[in-house]
Amino acid sequence: MAKVRKAVIPAAGMGTRFLPATKAIAKEMLPIVNKPSIQLIVEEAAASGIEEVIVITGRGKTEIVDHFDAHPQLEETLRRAGKEALLREVILPSQMVKIATARQQRPLGLGHAILCARHLVGDEPFAVFLPDDLVDAVRPCARQLIDVFESTGKSVVALMNVPREETSAYGIAAGTLDAKDPRIVHVHTMVEKPPVDDAPSTLAIVGRYVLDPSVFSYLTRTNPGRGDEIQLTDALAAMMVERGLCGYLFEGNRFDAGDVTGYLLANLNWARRVPRIWAAIEQYVAAHPGSSRR
Repeated sequence: MAKVRKAVIPAAGMGTRFLPATKAIAKEMLPIVNKPSIQLIVEEAAASGIEEVIVITGRGKTEIVDHFDAHPQLEETLRRAGKEALLREVILPSQMVKIATARQQRPLGLGHAILCARHLVGDEPFAVFLPDDLVDAVRPCARQLIDVFESTGKSVVALMNVPREETSAYGIAAGTLDAKDPRIVHVHTMVEKPPVDDAPSTLAIVGRYVLDPSVFSYLTRTNPGRGDEIQLTDALAAMMVERGLCGYLFEGNRFDAGDVTGYLLANLNWARRVPRIWAAIEQYVAAHPGSSRR
């Protein structure tokens, strides 16, 4: 079986939930503590064994590409100033993986965005990372899915349980648990954002996938669905019938960084790793009891 070496990050969206902040800044560049959120995604990809990341961009997204490029002038300034620790942080993004880009000229859905990477992915399996979904896990979420793909030979989607009242906000999957690994679900039903009463389960598909390249042929045959967009879920549902599909109840904590509340919670989560910052947060909260009620 071919090794999963490539990943696609669809990053062409306009980030309307963060306006006006995203009027001139790509939402993927909003910081989680001191790193753009998309850097956390690429770090997960690199830690999962990914060698090349294909970023699907749109108008006004050039700063994403710039972030993962070398900056000789800045690097030399930091080197001369003896700021070696900061220099390493600045150099890291340009050294983690190879970055390629493809342009999505019109917002025609997630499935269409992935199709834009077809010529760069080629005929090999690949991972998909949705940049709104940040996962904090001891073992990278994508690596967990890659291991399932390699053991089953089937495409894999990341799953998590959500409250039933939230099922209408997700693609929902249902299936049977694997006899040997209860985290693996052999999917037999997929529905994109169903009404709560019609949801076949509470297993939500979140933003990590490992896909066989045959998904491209299914995407080319997928008609526009919900929102008049080409939905990845619809293509996966067709592929599921003919080739099978696994879901994996991943280990880790997922944050929706595409939502203001989720974004703030992600910042708090990663801030806990910086003692100086976390101490300041705890001090502020202790000094302002009940302030959230005002």
